[in-house]
Amino acid sequence: MFTKIKAWARNLKKQIFMLYLAYKDERVPWYAKVFTACVVAYAFSPIDLIPDFIPILGYLDDVILLPLGIMFALKMIPKDVLSDCEVKAEEMMKNGKPKNWIVGSLIVLIWSLIILWLTLKAYQLFN
Repeated sequence: MFTKIKAWARNLKKQIFMLYLAYKDERVPWYAKVFTACVVAYAFSPIDLIPDFIPILGYLDDVILLPLGIMFALKMIPKDVLSDCEVKAEEMMKNGKPKNWIVGSLIVLIWSLIILWLTLKAYQLFN
């Protein structure tokens, strides 16, 4: 049971790296790049759409939404690009994921602004 889950998680991780690499490829159409960037940003984001501490629903995005996003993004990318990215993704998995502090900071900033905006709206609503 746990070996199946580990294999599924490892495959999901490889697919995320493939999308990360495909986003940088000039052979990928612009609309696929936009969707792929959103999926990769959400996958690497430390903040989930539904927080994990909420029972059952907290893991819904990790188990259903993220794999669906990956599946749709992979269908948008040309097959030759995917085959090139698969080889590079396997190599990246051996070396570890790339660390881009600027993008990570940008993701945290965007989520912070969304939370601040929602807080201000809620405050205005109740006052």
